[in-house]
Amino acid sequence: MSQHHTTGTGAGAGQEFWDARYLESDRIWSGNPNAALVTEVTDLAPGSALDLGCGEGGDAIWLARRGWRVTATDISGVALDRAALHAREAGVAEDAIDWQRHDLALSFPEGPEGPEGGFDLVSASYLHTPGDMPREQILRRAAAAVAPGGVLLVVGHAGPGPFDPEAHHDMYFPTPDDVFVSLELPSGAWRVERAEEFERTQNGPDGRPGLRRDNVLRVRRAAA
Repeated sequence: MSQHHTTGTGAGAGQEFWDARYLESDRIWSGNPNAALVTEVTDLAPGSALDLGCGEGGDAIWLARRGWRVTATDISGVALDRAALHAREAGVAEDAIDWQRHDLALSFPEGPEGPEGGFDLVSASYLHTPGDMPREQILRRAAAAVAPGGVLLVVGHAGPGPFDPEAHHDMYFPTPDDVFVSLELPSGAWRVERAEEFERTQNGPDGRPGLRRDNVLRVRRAAA
């Protein structure tokens, strides 16, 4: 199972919720990077990266091992402590990843050039959470944090999982086009490089695999 990133605020979905969720098990996610991240980032030259909702650190560690300088953030301090431990176990240099705790609805990491811009890659993978979360606002801030010539990558679920389709009946799953429109990007300042749905295998609670549809939006900011 790929790592699902989580963040958010609102009833039942703040820091206490996610700390308790991570304390349920020694490892929630697989530790592997998300497949869509690997597909979309492998061809990019390493630079500075921002991983929004880093969870237990699978994506951040993969990026750091490929030479990226990573700022990784999550709402859960438990997840961040675990991610830092996994990074040490993987032999990642301590200064390769800056682990920061943020409720992205309330605070946002600064880039190398300050609050607005500076990251060559901003990755927001599976920013879904129970309760209320201003996802569109967070993603607009994510776009603002991308340096000229850099990439914003947004990966999300296209619908509920195959094992319990009613589990998230009240959750909105935007299409790649929905995400692009919600970003409100200036005309001519960004180029869409990929906007599509894809299918992947996800293991259920009993370990048996099932197919799940996700989506990906990759946009590049125009060079200065």
